[in-house]
Amino acid sequence: MPHADLVFTNGPVLTMDPARTRASSLAVTGERITAVGHDEVRELIGPGTEVVDLTGRLLLPGFQDAHVHAVGGGVELAECDLTEATGVEDCLRRVRTYAEAHPDREWITGGGWSMECFAGGLPTRQLLDSVVPDRPVLLSNRDHHGAWVNTRALELAGIGADTADPGDGRIEREADGTPNGTLQEGATGLVARLVPPSTPRDRIAGLLRAQRLLHSLGITGWQDALLGSFNGMPDPSDAYLTAARDGSLTARVTGALWWDRDRGDEQIPGLVARRKELTHGRFRAGSVKIMQDGIAENFTAAMTAPYLDGCGCATANTGLSFVDPEALRGYVTQLDALDFQVHFHALGDRAVREALDAVEAAVAANGRRGNRHHLAHLQVVHPDDLPRFAELGAVANIQPLWAAHEPQMDELTIPFLGPRRAAWQYPFGGLLRAGATLAAGSDWPVSSPDPLAGIHVAVNRREPGSADERVFLPEQRIDPLTALAAYTAGAAHVNGHDDAGSLLPGRLADLVVLDRDILAAPEEEIAAAGVERTYVGGELVHAR
Repeated sequence: MPHADLVFTNGPVLTMDPARTRASSLAVTGERITAVGHDEVRELIGPGTEVVDLTGRLLLPGFQDAHVHAVGGGVELAECDLTEATGVEDCLRRVRTYAEAHPDREWITGGGWSMECFAGGLPTRQLLDSVVPDRPVLLSNRDHHGAWVNTRALELAGIGADTADPGDGRIEREADGTPNGTLQEGATGLVARLVPPSTPRDRIAGLLRAQRLLHSLGITGWQDALLGSFNGMPDPSDAYLTAARDGSLTARVTGALWWDRDRGDEQIPGLVARRKELTHGRFRAGSVKIMQDGIAENFTAAMTAPYLDGCGCATANTGLSFVDPEALRGYVTQLDALDFQVHFHALGDRAVREALDAVEAAVAANGRRGNRHHLAHLQVVHPDDLPRFAELGAVANIQPLWAAHEPQMDELTIPFLGPRRAAWQYPFGGLLRAGATLAAGSDWPVSSPDPLAGIHVAVNRREPGSADERVFLPEQRIDPLTALAAYTAGAAHVNGHDDAGSLLPGRLADLVVLDRDILAAPEEEIAAAGVERTYVGGELVHAR
């Protein structure tokens, strides 16, 4: 064989190949792996070969993210960032500081605030008025299913006590019906439509900013979970296509085209056209995103039984199914026949069931076409539906960071689900035991994009560094190798990157080097590991 361009020696090398999980050396020629083994790989070292001595550091397949909003996250990094805010006063301080630093901004936008910072999870317009009274403010919450606005924003949007709630959302109100400053789900669009749109230049800058961050975390590919315009959020498609054409897109990206829930199957020909238009180089758009429900914290996740009130009594609210379940079955059957992958947002147990029913209808009509449909979030899954994932070939797309005790879970979720249903949350272990394929993602900027933090929580069911020693539903923990597989081979499978996700000769050299072997370290120290190098197609895209 000719000499390799790049050789890693003195491993460990974790291959994610069940037939041979470990090696100590790996060679790369061009963009592909040419050898995996031990001392014999050294024979491929020539005068022009770059040699990386791992000296005990772990080489493994590059991480992939199966559900992320990279362009939006990158744009938000340049806006008013509340992701690290620890309470009401800290949020207000950060908003005031940002507004004072940007006096020419017509609108103050950004987000990342946590619901537990505010009484009942509902920040008020008066709080924002106290720091920005003269300009409109729109700040998305951490999960981007709600927004905090000031009085000026409500006035510009014409939202008052007589404004009806939209069918897909809710305006939180004061006692007399006046909007209180929190908008849920589709109601955010009533204000967001007025925000000056980001420019193509903003979106390209956001994409490249996000790509640098994701590469620094060892991520070599991802699925962007929303290509389209929604609730005032701009369509990131042009940024990806531009970067793919000019070569600045170094990651491998699959895009999920947004399903407009206010329309029906008449939009399918347009999706077919966009799939063709948006396929270039390392970017392709072969998935369709259907948001079937909302989130549990604002009681819009679709449940099979009613939410409880603060006294533990059943309410009349079972959440929202954004797409009629019967129509959903028809839409998914048509999309599947056209070889689209369907990427469901399904958080409540009713939404999970409706999505699985739709996949079942597609399989019955079309047979198994290998389109790798997947259900993301899976916060509450009825035990009866766990085996259906394997039966239908539906992939469980998990966001592990959410499966831990923290204020939003303990104060704003568990009391309103009740103990029986709360025990069905994030059933990673149950899905695995039922034979489901697991893929993992972050939903960044909803939560951290760091795969090592996600793996830590999947294994420990505790947040890294948390002083809370309680383990969240310990029977749902998964082992470290399974968690790693979800972030490598599993996510690569969902993203359609069949030449990535494992280290075998002939596969793409999408690689990450960690500063330690996390499989040889205590499980409670997984999140302490760091990324030293990231390669895509044999090219170094990040070095610490």
